[in-house]
Amino acid sequence: MARGEAEGPVGPHPGRPPASSLSRVEWQELQQRHRETVDAMLADHVRRARAGLPHPVEDFLFRYYSIRPGHLRRWHPGLGVTVEDSPEFATRRGYRSTLGRDRPDHWADPAAFVSGDFAGRHTHLSSVRERLRAIDSRAPAMNCFGLHEWAMVYGLDQSQVRHSGQPLRVGTATIRQTVDALGLRCSHFDAYRFFTASAAELNPVTLTSGNRNTYEQPGCLHNTMDLYRWAAELQPLSGSNLVLRCFQLARDARTLDMRASPYDLTDLGYQPIAVETAAGRRAYVAEQRSLADRGVMLRAEISDVLDRALAPGSDHLQHN
Repeated sequence: MARGEAEGPVGPHPGRPPASSLSRVEWQELQQRHRETVDAMLADHVRRARAGLPHPVEDFLFRYYSIRPGHLRRWHPGLGVTVEDSPEFATRRGYRSTLGRDRPDHWADPAAFVSGDFAGRHTHLSSVRERLRAIDSRAPAMNCFGLHEWAMVYGLDQSQVRHSGQPLRVGTATIRQTVDALGLRCSHFDAYRFFTASAAELNPVTLTSGNRNTYEQPGCLHNTMDLYRWAAELQPLSGSNLVLRCFQLARDARTLDMRASPYDLTDLGYQPIAVETAAGRRAYVAEQRSLADRGVMLRAEISDVLDRALAPGSDHLQHN
C-alpha cells in the first residue's frame, strides 16, 4: 500500500494536518490510476448512454443512486491523509488547507458533516449510522432467493413489466406458481415498494421507510448495494478506494439480482440462475453469501468513517 493510502488518525490540533501524507507525485499517480480504472470499468456504460441504449444491469447503479460517472471518477484520498502541494483542491468542498504557505496542502475536514460544508447532511448520516448498527446486530438471512424481481412482475403481463425491453424467460403462470410456493421474505423497503399490490400482500411484514432499522439485514442484496450509496455520500471523508470497492460490490450484487430474475438476459451475456428450481436456489444462496461476506469489511469501514465524521467534538477540528 502506498504511503498515505490508509485512512489514518486525524491530526490532534486545530489547523494541523494529519500525520499521513502524499507528495504531489504520489497523489497525482494515485489519482491518475483511479481515473484510468474507472474509465475502463465504465467504458461500455458511457458508450451506451451516449447512444441512448438502456441496460437493465449497468444503468441501475447510476439511475437508482443518482451518482454519475463523473462523481465516481473524481479522486479523494480519504480521511486522515494530506495531499501535499495541491492547489487543485482549494475549491473542493469538505477540504481545508494549510494557509499562508507557498505550497498549499489539503486534507478532508472531519468537521465537514458537523459544522462545515456538508453540515446539512448531518441528520441524514446520523440515521445511516444507526441503520448500519441495526444491520450489524442481525445475522444474515439467506432465504429470500432473489424473488423481489419476481414480486415486481407478479400478476403482470410482458407489456406491464419494468424492463419491458427484455423478454421474460418464464411465463406469468410460472412466476405466480414460484412466488406462491416459495413465499416472499423481503426485508428491504426500497425493493418492497416496487412489488405489485398482490405480491406485497404476500410478504410476512409490511415494510415502510420508518421501520427500516427493524427489518434490514446484512444478507440482503439491496443492503449490499446500498453500501455504495453510503460510501459515496461520505465523500470526501471516504476515500475513492473505498467508494470504488463498494461500487464493484454493488455491480456484482445487481448482476446476481438480474440473473436470478424472471427476465431473459442471455442476449446481454448473463446466464440465468433458475431460482424456481432447487439447484438454482442453492446456486443463488452461494453467491448471495459470498457478496454478504465481502460487504462485512466494507460496512465496517463506512461505519468507522461515520463515527469519526459525526463524533461529538469533531467541530473543534474546523478552521481556526
